[in-house]
Amino acid sequence: MKAPQPHLYGLVAEFHTADELVAAAKRVYESGYRRIDAFSPFPIHGLSDAIGFRRTRLPLLVLLGGIGGGGGALFMQWYASVVSYPINIGGRPLASWPSFVPVTFELTVLGAALAAVLGMLFMNGLPTPYHPLFNVERFAQASRDRFFICIEYRDPKFDVVATKQFLQSLQPMGVYEVEP
Repeated sequence: MKAPQPHLYGLVAEFHTADELVAAAKRVYESGYRRIDAFSPFPIHGLSDAIGFRRTRLPLLVLLGGIGGGGGALFMQWYASVVSYPINIGGRPLASWPSFVPVTFELTVLGAALAAVLGMLFMNGLPTPYHPLFNVERFAQASRDRFFICIEYRDPKFDVVATKQFLQSLQPMGVYEVEP
C-alpha cells in the first residue's frame, strides 16, 4: 500500500531584499529545519552556508570516472597489443607504454567528463521539467526581483501551523502554501 500523498509540498516565504533572505535562512536553519531551499534572481554570498548546503560527492565520482577511463584505455591497448594481436615491430616490446599515452589521456578525460555530466544530472534530480513551486503565482518574481525561502513538507520538524507562524515571524512579504 502506498503512503498517502501529502496535500502540500511545503511553505514558501517571499522577501524584498537579499539581506532579509540571508537573515531568514540563518534563522530557519538555526530553528532546526533541514529540508529548505532558497531562491533569488542572482547569486548571494553566504546564502549556501546559511541554509546548510554541504559538499557533494561529485568530485569523487569524477575522479573515479577518470581512473576508470584511463585504466580501461590502458587495459584495452595492452590487451590488443599483447594478447589479441601481438606483432613485433622493430624489436620493440609488445606493451610499449609510450605509444599508449595519447589514447589513455583522451579516455581519462572522456571518462571524467561523462561521470561529471551524468553525476550532476543524477544528483540534481534532473531532468525535472516541472517543480511544485511553479504553482505559487508570486514565485515568478524569483527570477526578477524577489527572494524566496521554502521549507519542504518532508522536513521532520514540519508542521503546517507552526511552520507558517514561524515563517510569518520572519517578517516576509507573504507566506504561501505550495501545492504538490
